[in-house]
Amino acid sequence: MMNAPLNAGKTLVLDSHNKPVAVPPMPDYNGRVLAYAGTAGILASGMYEGIFPSWLYWLVAGCLIWPHTAFYLSRRTFLKRSSRIRHKMLLLDCLMGGGLIGALGLIAIPSAAVVLMLMFSCLIVGGIRQWLFGMVAMTSAMIVAAGIHGPAPSFQAPLLTSMVSIFATGLYICVTAYYAHQQARSLMMAKTQIQNQREQSIALSHKLSKYLSPQVWQSIFTGERDVRLETQRKKLAIFFSDIKGFTDLSEEMEPEALTELLNHYFNEMSEVALKYGGTIDKFVGDSIMVFFGDPTSRGQREDAFACVSMAIEMRKHMKIMRQKWRSQGIKTPLEIRMGISTGYTTVGNFGAENRMDYTIIGKEVNLASRLESLADPGEILVSYETFSLIKDKIMCRDKGEITVKGFGRPVPIYEVVDFRRDIGPNRSFLEHERSGFAMYLDSDKITEKERESILAALEDAADRLRQEEM
Repeated sequence: MMNAPLNAGKTLVLDSHNKPVAVPPMPDYNGRVLAYAGTAGILASGMYEGIFPSWLYWLVAGCLIWPHTAFYLSRRTFLKRSSRIRHKMLLLDCLMGGGLIGALGLIAIPSAAVVLMLMFSCLIVGGIRQWLFGMVAMTSAMIVAAGIHGPAPSFQAPLLTSMVSIFATGLYICVTAYYAHQQARSLMMAKTQIQNQREQSIALSHKLSKYLSPQVWQSIFTGERDVRLETQRKKLAIFFSDIKGFTDLSEEMEPEALTELLNHYFNEMSEVALKYGGTIDKFVGDSIMVFFGDPTSRGQREDAFACVSMAIEMRKHMKIMRQKWRSQGIKTPLEIRMGISTGYTTVGNFGAENRMDYTIIGKEVNLASRLESLADPGEILVSYETFSLIKDKIMCRDKGEITVKGFGRPVPIYEVVDFRRDIGPNRSFLEHERSGFAMYLDSDKITEKERESILAALEDAADRLRQEEM
């Protein structure tokens, strides 16, 4: 007489040993068969005890036949394409159930049994909304049937009919509740499995992110960029750097120590690059390639300024690293040299469908590489295009022109001196380096608490130097 609350199929639950086992949920067909069989039992017991008229015998047969008919109609005919077919079939069950209650003369316990099975199914299948619709349909049919057949002489049912009604209702509710519980357990297990898989995916994605620039990884995992072979033309600021003296150092140091030094250098420089929003393209030997303007851009002028600002900070940070290396016994002077160009390049995924690299190509890339190779130790060379974008904020020195393959005319180049704000007597930045001594000072970044400890350290250093003179 009603739909079961669960769909057909199999779900997984845990057994006593916490192993997944397949448990089929209670399908509509079996649930309806169980409910109508219980109703047939109520009718049969009532007619046996003489409280129901004998003409209701045909309803017993109808209760046994209807579940199979409903299954055929909802699964094998055009009705299977109807939306919310389970809810509509349940409303039909409520109409027939209400009509049966009215035809039985509103006898209390059998009527309550049918109402409970119907309302229990409505709540589980469709919630309060389905329950309200079902209640309206059942009540309407009940009133019409009761008006036609009239109430029974007595609203009390004999013992056998009452017991069968209670047993049928209890059996139906318990069976459907059991399968609902099993499905809830399976859903909880699936939720736990999904959570575990999600955590594993997050951990794996973080591991894979170390092979990509953070901006590229973020754009892929947020769905902003598809992983396919595609490129586009964009105006980027391109940065190249390498370490002057690294080749000589590689001949003096053991491979393990050299690898540790190089990884330390890359780690420090990568943090500076990411601080300014650069996309780290690759590490080749002791060289670093970074570009600004893709996958995110703040505008051509800001991208160029961020790129040159990154280069200036790398140059300053190199002084601190060089002093640290000296304290570790590395006497070979290591200097960073850098080249920057700005212009249109082709950026995107290059390679094959099963193995691709996110990188850039174009003559501006070659120009940046050429500028880096021409730079003196500690020098930053930039192209004219870059200079025109940063000259208001950064002081540069004209270095003449160079001839570069792919460019039809000589390319003017410039040397980066420093930020304009850091030039002159009021500059916040101060540095001094000698053998055995290195100082890097940026007063704008020092807090009041740090200022006291720095002054104490400088005074202690000055006292030691004075004592050694004596």
